[in-house]
Amino acid sequence: MLLVVFVSLYACNKVHQTNIPNNDVNFDIAESFVNKNNDSAYYHFNEVAINSKDSLLVAMSYNYMAVIQSAAGDYFGAQESLMLSLTFLNEKKKEDFSCLASNYNELGLTSLNLKKYEAGVNFCDSAIKYSEDKSFDLIIMNNKALAYQKAKKYIQSINIYQEILLKENNSEKEYARVLSNISKTKWLENPSYHAAPDLLKALAIRDKWDDIRGKNASYAHLSDYYTINQPDSALIYADKMYQVAKIIKSPDDQIDALKKLIQLSPSEKTKQYFGIYEKLDDSLQTARNAAKNQFAVIRYQTEKNKTDNLNLQKDNTEKKYQIIKQRVVLFIVVLLIVAGSIISAIWYKKRKERLEQEAQNTIYENQLKTSKKVHDVVANGLYRVMNEIENQVGLDRDGILDRLEDMYEKSRDISYEVVQPPSENFHEKIANLLKSFASAKTKVVFMGNTMKLWENVSEQTRHEIEHVLQELMINMDKHSNCSNVAIRFEQVDDHINIFYADNGIGISDETQFKNGLRNTGNRMETIHGTITFGIKAQKGFKIQISFPIS
Repeated sequence: MLLVVFVSLYACNKVHQTNIPNNDVNFDIAESFVNKNNDSAYYHFNEVAINSKDSLLVAMSYNYMAVIQSAAGDYFGAQESLMLSLTFLNEKKKEDFSCLASNYNELGLTSLNLKKYEAGVNFCDSAIKYSEDKSFDLIIMNNKALAYQKAKKYIQSINIYQEILLKENNSEKEYARVLSNISKTKWLENPSYHAAPDLLKALAIRDKWDDIRGKNASYAHLSDYYTINQPDSALIYADKMYQVAKIIKSPDDQIDALKKLIQLSPSEKTKQYFGIYEKLDDSLQTARNAAKNQFAVIRYQTEKNKTDNLNLQKDNTEKKYQIIKQRVVLFIVVLLIVAGSIISAIWYKKRKERLEQEAQNTIYENQLKTSKKVHDVVANGLYRVMNEIENQVGLDRDGILDRLEDMYEKSRDISYEVVQPPSENFHEKIANLLKSFASAKTKVVFMGNTMKLWENVSEQTRHEIEHVLQELMINMDKHSNCSNVAIRFEQVDDHINIFYADNGIGISDETQFKNGLRNTGNRMETIHGTITFGIKAQKGFKIQISFPIS
C-alpha cells in the first residue's frame, strides 16, 4: 500500500527549518492548516509561491501544494506544481537536496496513481539520488518496489523489499509493512506460494502497535490472498477492511473494500453493498472535481490580487512622477532653447550626409524586415502548422486550410507595412501558441498569462513578444529533446518578465545561434527589452525575457 501522502514532506521541510530562518508569516500559517483545512493551507502556500523572494521557500510551497492536490485526486495538477517547484531548485546546492528528493518522490507517487509505473520507478531513482535521510530512503525504496509490483515486475519488487528488510534502522512497524508487501508480491509472482503465515504475522505486529492504517493494508492483502481458495475468510477480511477504512475516513479504501464485498458476499447482500459503493463513488468524484476547481480559483485569485496591487503601486508612482515632471519642465524648456540653437547649426551642416545615410539605412532595414517577415510568416508559420498536424489526435482539415490561407494572405503583404488590428484577447493567443507545441512526448505548462498582464502592452510589443515565444518554442521542438517545458509570466513594477525552462539537452558555450534565435535579440532591442540565455545550465535550457510595459 502507498504511504500516507504527507510523509514525503518530511524531507523537504526538515532542512529548511534547520538551516534557513523563515520569516514568512503566510508559510507558518499554511503549515498550521495542513491536514486540518487543506483549502486554507493551499491558499496560503500559493501566496508564498507568488510573493516570496526565497527560491527554496517557493519550491517548498509548490511541494506542499502538490501533496494537497494529490490527496484530493488532482494528480495532473500535482505534477504541474511539482514541475514548478523543481524550477526554483538548484541541483548543485546541498541545501536544496532534501526538497529535490521530496519532489521526485511525489512525482513517483503521482505516476503510480496515473498508472505510469516506469516513470514512477525513474522518479524514485532520482529521489534516492538526492535523499540524505535513511528513514526517507526506506520510504522511497518501498514506493519503487510498489511501482515494480504494479507493473507486474515481481522479481525486481521482491529484491527491493528484501533489501529493505536487511536495513538495520527498520522499526517493528516498518518491518511489518515490508513483510506484508513482500508476502503479497511473492504470492502474485507465484500463486502457489503460501503467504498466509507472513501476512498474519505482519497483522499481529500491527495489532500490537494499534497501527490502524497498517491493519487496513493487511486486511486488504489477506482478503486478496483468500479470495480464490477460502472465500469465506476473504469476506471476513474484506468486511474488516471496510470497517477500518470508515474509521480512518479513507474513501478510496472504502471503495476498494466495497468492491471486494460485492464480489464475495451472498447475493442478498451484494445489492446493498453496490448501492453504498455507487453513492460513495459518485460523492468522491464530485468532491474531487470541486477540489480541482477550487485550486484553480485560488491560484487565479492570488494572481489577480497581485496584479491589482502592482497596478496600484504603478498609479502611485505615476502621480509622484507627474509632480517631479512639473518642477523640471521650466528648466527643460530653457535648456531646449539654448541647445536648439546649437543643434540647428550642426543639423543644417550634416543634413545632406544624414539624408544619404538614412537612405542607405532604409534600404537595409527594408531588406531586414522583409527577411524577418519571410521567416516569421512563412517558415515559422509552416512549422507550427506541421507541428499541429503531427501532434493533433483528430486532424481539423478546415482549421488547417484557414491557417494556410491566412499565411498566404500575409505572404502577399510581406513587402508592405500592414497595420494589424489590436488583439483584445492576446493572452488567449499566447496560450494557444504555447499549447500548440504540447505533444504526447512534451508537456507544456505555463502560468501568469492573464488578460490583465497584457492590458497596457502596446501592439508592437505584443507582436514582437509573440514571435520571440514562437521562435523559442520552435527551437525547443526541434533541438531540445525535452519532455517538460515550463513558462512563467510575471509583472514587476513597469516590466514584464517571462521565464522559460525545459529539461532537455541544453546548449553549450560553443553553440552558434541561427537566424531565428539571433532575431529574438534584435526583436527585444526593438522594444527596449532583454533576453538572457542560460547556456551553462547543467540540465535543460533556461531563458529569461524582460521588457518594459510601455
